[in-house]
Amino acid sequence: MSVANLALQRSKYKHLTDEQWRWFLQQVEGRERTADKLPTFATVEDWWYPVRLSCEQCSSELTAKYKASLIANSQRLMADLTGGYGVDTYFLSELFEHTDYVEQNAELCRIAAHNFGLPSPSSPKIKEIHVHNATAEDFLKSAGQYDLIFIDPARRDSHGGKVFRLEDCTPNMVELLPILQNHLTANGRILLKLSPMLDLTQALKALSAMSWDVYIVAIKNEVKELLLLSQSPITYHQSAISNHQSAISNHQSPIIAAIDLNKPEQKFVFTREEESNSEAIHAEGSTRGEAAINSAAKNYLYEPNAAILKAGAYKLVAQRFGLHKLDANTHLYCSENLVPDFPGRVWSIKEQITNHHSPITHANVLVRNYPLTPEQLKKKLHLRDGGTAFVIGCRVQGKPSLFLAERIEDIHAEG
Repeated sequence: MSVANLALQRSKYKHLTDEQWRWFLQQVEGRERTADKLPTFATVEDWWYPVRLSCEQCSSELTAKYKASLIANSQRLMADLTGGYGVDTYFLSELFEHTDYVEQNAELCRIAAHNFGLPSPSSPKIKEIHVHNATAEDFLKSAGQYDLIFIDPARRDSHGGKVFRLEDCTPNMVELLPILQNHLTANGRILLKLSPMLDLTQALKALSAMSWDVYIVAIKNEVKELLLLSQSPITYHQSAISNHQSAISNHQSPIIAAIDLNKPEQKFVFTREEESNSEAIHAEGSTRGEAAINSAAKNYLYEPNAAILKAGAYKLVAQRFGLHKLDANTHLYCSENLVPDFPGRVWSIKEQITNHHSPITHANVLVRNYPLTPEQLKKKLHLRDGGTAFVIGCRVQGKPSLFLAERIEDIHAEG
């Protein structure tokens, strides 16, 4: 029975007070809404769930476990200064002897204190997590030093509106950073979870008092989290990255890691210097006229996954995979022969559409750096949604072009 239908059955639960009834519905809804997102919690008997907004805003179990994978090994002390529902606290705490959970919302603290006291499905040991009902700033006034400090600043103002600058988040990370540095052990690190909408360049500039590794985390081609992990002067954990190690030998330069956690997992790791120094080979130049445009996209078309695009590896991705870039401002790439294991979507080009006459009636329409929106293009080509074909509008060496293509995975599925 859905929560909506259950809510209509109030008369069957007369033994419950109104407060108890609301709590009952909250628990049913919480478990129902988060069963896929937080499968471990669904297996814990008597697990408590907070209000809907907290369930919606919390990390998924998949991304929380990924954060834990960034930590080198078991350590002593951790503090989560913006505890919330406690998902990140729960999975990060498994690596630490003692964890301080800090949250200014008293109800979330009550729920966290209960949940953290329950036996873990993976271990009979009760987690050593201490709950503190306080703001991050107030807690730090009497706190000691930590091997890891985790912060997920609130990205809404006092009126509930979304904010994207670090200075406007709560707590204000720009002001808090100097204080946090005084609460780190010799090899201590800070892990920040930020909005995917944040301007990465501006964030790194605002936090330039420390050196940061960047992890852009996506699931099924949707960027979920932007993580900043301060570099330790002595130790660094390499297990979270597995390719192109030579590019980051000795870890002298901060890395940017674009990760899609979907199976199979896709990783693209690089440094800003690598991107700056790389040169993408562009499709044939426009000086050769219409013939060059017709042949420029060759046989296969590639679009990097959302994490790589967010990371800004526009030139380097072409260089690493031996691809040609269609245009300086079009982040689509092409090749004569199929490149395996590309971290993104791949299409087989069937033909170029000229004079806006489509040879098909149904297609998935995608535009990149193109003068028309998908809806406008569908109307112009008299297309309906559906089927396996793609009509891709983009610029090739400055000229708007249209291609009829088919996803490689769709072709393989048919085979």
